[in-house]
Amino acid sequence: MPVQLNHTIVHARDSEAAARFVAEILGLPEPTVFGPFQVVETSNSVSLDFIDADGSFEPQHYAFLISEPEFDEIFGRIRERGLDYWADPGRSKPREINTHDGGRGVYFCNPDGHFLEIITRPYGSG
Repeated sequence: MPVQLNHTIVHARDSEAAARFVAEILGLPEPTVFGPFQVVETSNSVSLDFIDADGSFEPQHYAFLISEPEFDEIFGRIRERGLDYWADPGRSKPREINTHDGGRGVYFCNPDGHFLEIITRPYGSG
């Protein structure tokens, strides 16, 4: 069997709210519960397993490869919620999107400060 990413653990101040935020923004099914985790399943069967974290934690980066129509839907939800977004990871291009590799991409944060990214083309594919 080839190596595949199955899941990753995401620390959150409120795992239920954090999982619900990601599921809603990305248009994914509602989170399910597995032990102490709020699990958000992506369409390629990789899950984000949110867990309540005691104390502080380092924000992480999570990038999601999506279709052009999904970009329009997700980006619409980002704007509807009034979320800050950037075209670049350095946050020097606020309220812009990028067009790397002939696709579209944008960065935004979840309520815990994790840096989320949606892209329509993998980097280096153009």
